[in-house]
Amino acid sequence: MNEKNATMRNKILVNMKINGIIAQGKSERVFPSRNIQSRGKCMALTFPEKKKPTSRQSHDDWFEFLLRTFIPFLGVVAALLISAVILLLLKTNPIVAYGSMFRGAFGSINGWSQSLVKATPLLLVGLGICIAFRASVINVGGEGQIILGAVAGTWFALTFPELPRFILLPGCMMMGFLAGAFWGLIPGFLKARYKVNEILSTIMLNSIALQFMNFLLQGPMMDPEGIAAGTYLAQSARLPEGAWLARLIPRTMLHSGLYIALAFAVLVFIFLWRTTTGYQIRSVGLNPRASHYSGINVPFNQMLSLTIAGGLAGLGGD
Repeated sequence: MNEKNATMRNKILVNMKINGIIAQGKSERVFPSRNIQSRGKCMALTFPEKKKPTSRQSHDDWFEFLLRTFIPFLGVVAALLISAVILLLLKTNPIVAYGSMFRGAFGSINGWSQSLVKATPLLLVGLGICIAFRASVINVGGEGQIILGAVAGTWFALTFPELPRFILLPGCMMMGFLAGAFWGLIPGFLKARYKVNEILSTIMLNSIALQFMNFLLQGPMMDPEGIAAGTYLAQSARLPEGAWLARLIPRTMLHSGLYIALAFAVLVFIFLWRTTTGYQIRSVGLNPRASHYSGINVPFNQMLSLTIAGGLAGLGGD
């Protein structure tokens, strides 16, 4: 019995040490709502008294909340001010320039629709970057992943144009996601296996993806009608209508991809905050060393986050 108690006590102490709580020879693990203290060979569970936050703590919490809320707005204001200085140096009225910019983007239904169309793929790329950032890795390869996703989706649509719409459209999206995920897997594998900096590898892969697309559009995927007409434009053939997204507003470019991007935003939130894999990714980002000692595969989760980020960016390319 004494051996069992000693073994159990050692296991608990190891778990405490993993979480970095043991200090100065005392075995004490503090939880948000309870304490576990070692008393000889017995383990006692005690519940501490709840302490009311002081006025200073409340003030600091409010200040931190406001700081996090307004930092993005302050960044936008700072960017506008710096741009205004540059415009003044160019002898241009910044108020007139900003007025034209905002009227063009939000002054009409067509302006709103164009802004949302441009924002849709950026939203998908941003969701992927959020996942990678939670794992403490930086994905700057969104451009290359978008290109690979667009190329893969186009190839699928042109290769199987006779497929029904309910198969062709999801198939194009799936091919775009897989191509982008593969392009994100490469830097993820290099970082996990050889500790290659993901910033450098993703930037270089952007150039490779661009050159690969140019090669295909000037060769195997060039529009046959353009070749027959002798124009030799670097573009593919027209996609079949079965691969088109539904248009939301007539005579505009706004399509149902906006709803898809918003749906993925909800799915990413659920994935990060309501799943075990999402918890492991966030744990790796917060403290890789503690995650490793608690049994989480740090390199795998970093590689997984870059792969998912690439897949979302590739989906934006469709």
